[in-house]
This record gives sequence, C-alpha cells and structure tokens, in this order.
Amino acid sequence: MTAAFALVAGAGAAVVTATPDWSKVPGKTITVFYPGASPIEWITKGTEHGGAKRLRKGETCGGCHEEETADMGKKMATGQKIEPRPIKGKAGSIPVTVQAAHDASNLYLRFTWKPPAGGAEKMDKDNATKLAVMLEDNKMERANLSGCWEACHQDTRTMRDAKDGNRTKYMVGGDVKAGDQQVVTFTRKLAGGAEDDITLAAGNVCNLGFAIHDDHAAGRFHHVSLGYTLGLGADADIKAVKQ
Repeated sequence: MTAAFALVAGAGAAVVTATPDWSKVPGKTITVFYPGASPIEWITKGTEHGGAKRLRKGETCGGCHEEETADMGKKMATGQKIEPRPIKGKAGSIPVTVQAAHDASNLYLRFTWKPPAGGAEKMDKDNATKLAVMLEDNKMERANLSGCWEACHQDTRTMRDAKDGNRTKYMVGGDVKAGDQQVVTFTRKLAGGAEDDITLAAGNVCNLGFAIHDDHAAGRFHHVSLGYTLGLGADADIKAVKQ
C-alpha cells in the first residue's frame, strides 16, 4: 500500500475535522458494492469477465457497470458469483453521498452513508468502520479506467491465490456520526506530505476511488467504488469547489 492510499478508521481513530461549509457543496451519490474475489487479473484475462476486451480498447469500468453496481454487489455478496466465502447478512451495496471542496492549501472530501445491517463475522474487532481513498494522477496503468482494481491482485491476503498472509494491496510499476448516518471527512494537503503523494492544484483532474470496510470488515471483504475523476475547480465526475 503506497502513499497514494489514505486510510481513515471510523472507530478508534483520531477525528479529522474539515473546515468547508458543506451545506454549500453539492453532493454526488456513488454506490459502492461488494466485489467478491475479483482481482485485476480476473478482470483483464477475458475468460470469465466479458468486459476485458472493452477495457483493452480504453473503455472505463464505470462506462459499463455504473448503473448495475447494486445488482453486481448482491450477486457477489450472496455467493452467486466469484465469492467462495460468502458472509451471511453481508450487504451487497451502500449508496454514499460524496462531497469535495478545496482552498489554497487543502483538499476536503466528505462521505455520508447509512450503515447497512451487519453480517455475522467481525473480522476487525478494533474498528467498526474504515474508509480508504485512492488519488492517482495517471501514472499507474489503467487507473483512469479501472480505479482501485489496479492495486488489487490475486495473490494478496484473503484472495484465493494468496500464499503470503501479509501480502496487501500493491501497484505494479474520523468518524462523525449524525443520527443513523455515518459521516467521514478527509483532509489532505494539496502538496501532499509523504514521499509517494501526488501534488494537487486548482485546475487539476485526478483519478479517485474509495472503499468502505463496514461492520468490522477486513481485507477484501469491503465495499468498493468504480473509478471516478476528481477535479479541483475543473470538470470531472466529482468537482471540488473552492471555498
């Protein structure tokens, strides 16, 4: 896991408080879905996933699947498709409202959703909710097409071909609760802060993907978004407004 990925844990983590007036920031509803055991190799080899040919032609995963993410998640969560270890009661999808803003120094992201009913297995006993965000500036192959899947390989831990129990996602080459809503805000300096962080600036567009580990989920047993673009005052799937 590189610095391109930022993690906010909903339970047991420090609260990060953003400064924007969120009532003035438009939101976009994105449905994250349960992906089962679907590493990038499964997506690209073409024998089981019919979209491999379209991906090679430069079409995005969202271009084919954005309207059917809830249906896909249900099939995988229930074990109908590419899930050898279904979890009883696991939600197939979660609608999430995403808001983005920026000022001269920082990017602010806000995620709001209603947690679904829980499953039977508590994998991460210390953290009830975790949120992972990926920002990428077109240096990782196909990240503009397939988003987070480029870092999800078949040999990572909890995948079917895992040989090393510590192998995490890799790339080749605060919890604020309001009623029944989960609210997580994420603040990041535009200039970054770690060695591998990308630099952001007004007018830039980068790739964005995110995942929610709900109900004490761990490893691959999360809900993920398709790939989207984030623009800082620029046209994109998600537009960060200046405040």
